[in-house]
Amino acid sequence: MHRTILATAKLPRCGLLFLLLGWLVTPAAGQEAKEKDPKKKPANALAKESSPYLLQHAHNPVNWHPWGEAAFAKAKKEGKLVFLSIGYSSCHWCHVMEKESFNNEAVAKLMNEWFICIKVDREERPDVDQIYMTALNALGQRGGWPLSMWLTADGKPIIGGTYWPPEDKEIDGEKINGFKTIMKLVQDFHTKQPKDIEAQADKLATATTQALAGLGRGINLAALDRALVNDTLTALHEEFDKTHGGFGSAARLFKGTKFPTPPYLMLLLNEAGRDKKPEVDAMLTVTLDHMARGGIYDHLGGGFHRYSTERTWTVPHFEKMLYDNAQLVEAYSKAYRQTKNPLYRRVVAESLDFIQRELTDKSGGFYSALDADSEDEEGRFYVWTPKDLTAALAKEELTLLEQVYGNDGSLNFEDKYIILRLRKPLAEVAKDLKLSEEDLEKRLAPIRKKLFEVRAQRERPFLDTKVLTAWNGQMIAGYATAGQVFENKNYLEAASKAADFLLQTLRTKDGRLLRTYGARPGEKPEAKLNAYLDDYAYLVHGLLNLHDATNDKKWLDASQALTDKMVELFEDKDRGGFFYTSHDHEKLFARGKDQYDGAQPGANSVAAKNLVRLWQKTNDDKYRTQAEKSLKNFSLSLKTAPTSMTTMTEALSLYLTATEKAPKK
Repeated sequence: MHRTILATAKLPRCGLLFLLLGWLVTPAAGQEAKEKDPKKKPANALAKESSPYLLQHAHNPVNWHPWGEAAFAKAKKEGKLVFLSIGYSSCHWCHVMEKESFNNEAVAKLMNEWFICIKVDREERPDVDQIYMTALNALGQRGGWPLSMWLTADGKPIIGGTYWPPEDKEIDGEKINGFKTIMKLVQDFHTKQPKDIEAQADKLATATTQALAGLGRGINLAALDRALVNDTLTALHEEFDKTHGGFGSAARLFKGTKFPTPPYLMLLLNEAGRDKKPEVDAMLTVTLDHMARGGIYDHLGGGFHRYSTERTWTVPHFEKMLYDNAQLVEAYSKAYRQTKNPLYRRVVAESLDFIQRELTDKSGGFYSALDADSEDEEGRFYVWTPKDLTAALAKEELTLLEQVYGNDGSLNFEDKYIILRLRKPLAEVAKDLKLSEEDLEKRLAPIRKKLFEVRAQRERPFLDTKVLTAWNGQMIAGYATAGQVFENKNYLEAASKAADFLLQTLRTKDGRLLRTYGARPGEKPEAKLNAYLDDYAYLVHGLLNLHDATNDKKWLDASQALTDKMVELFEDKDRGGFFYTSHDHEKLFARGKDQYDGAQPGANSVAAKNLVRLWQKTNDDKYRTQAEKSLKNFSLSLKTAPTSMTTMTEALSLYLTATEKAPKK
């Protein structure tokens, strides 16, 4: 879920809006997907796409179209609304809606009759996702995926939601209308009140455009000084969970999901290295320690799951994303450099083993994600029944496993499974068992190996083999930092191979980047789609880390060339900062700037940080000027919502340090 700050939308009070807002369903635990018709069906237009997510829908009875002019022209010609569905391959509730509704012949018949249906992979087209998620937020909804939105034939949003069950149902005593009922209401409203539909679309499009542009935020008079950095640290401390680490709402007792929030961690790492502050060290180490011990970390195969569903990091949402693991490898490597904590070294080594084993293409590029689901259950690949463990291990091995990774044998997931987690630090467990930590680890290693081999025989989660430039840039940064910190040539070679692959395969002759690399069925893989701001910013971040680690000038040269191209294509010359799409990108009804941190840092923030680093490395004042312009553009957000832009705060801190050290002119 992305953190967004939006302008208040004043929308027309039409009946459809009031009715539908009461029916948006947030996915809840216990709702299970049911396979409808597993037989292969005739292909729709998505069969010609290269996105693994779109290909998952290529045999739905829904007449899906990929995003493009042809689909909207068809909607205009036939006088239909567009139904837009946005998701991604490792999204659990996307799979549920696909199985329940999009594979349902009766539902598909209505969709095909009433609407032109478009499917979008949000990882390929984050610009489309950003716009329509902002529109949903402007309606007062939290949003999530799958994102379901009805549009006019010119692409303006009307109304939407996330997941709906196919049929009407009752949840907690309240009647919830299903997807079929909602579709009929939308179609009836379109048929009987077309002018109201257009009016609502115009109003919502205006609200979305204003939210993305950040209009009405006032004139900032805040100085670029250390006080802004300290204010952010204070705000983080107010959100900090002192007991289990991580961040959330203390007033709500940290209930709800808990994300690793790497942008928070990277700011804390920077400030911990710059100035000794006990409260900063505590926020950092308590969080890193508890995540590494929790169920969010895969203790058998390495790597982190996407987020925890509760406060203690025990029960994760089981998908594994490249971008999470890339950022956390970088964070744990830097934390090891500062603390020499052996736990952090082990996390990095095991996580990179996972990346090399499961997410690395032979070209050197990195795949996008592993699904959460297998055997029609979320997390089944990773969890254990007591029977599973008894069958896999000898009695004394099982006893030791329960003492270290278990909860004394009790169940901790859906009342029937065990998620392995370290109840407390290994050093404390070793002391309880009257062993040295080294001896305990020697006993545990063969047990973990045995369980890993048993697990490897299970049905595997779906692998999304898209190679995305932005996410690969983050993984290059993680590998390069780990290689530098641990003096590991293999890590540096992996980073270099990936960087060479991207620069040779996903960069055009005129120096522009492309977004994605993958293969259509039966064809060779190819690079396609104009890159976005995050592709440039994240890749430059990775190249700069490679330059730090190797001092090879070619990485600095590539960083400068890509940054100069980014400025040319994305710069907001009037206000500073950078648009998310290039000046010659496909024209959508709104154009935004990626500024707020979520699971990943805001692209504008990473770009600003890169500019500061390039100024430090080259002494070229043009990079200083660009960095300062960006920082000033976003400084009001730093002042009013500091934890929403922690990467920009990190960029500001680096800028202030560099300014203090710069020779006076």
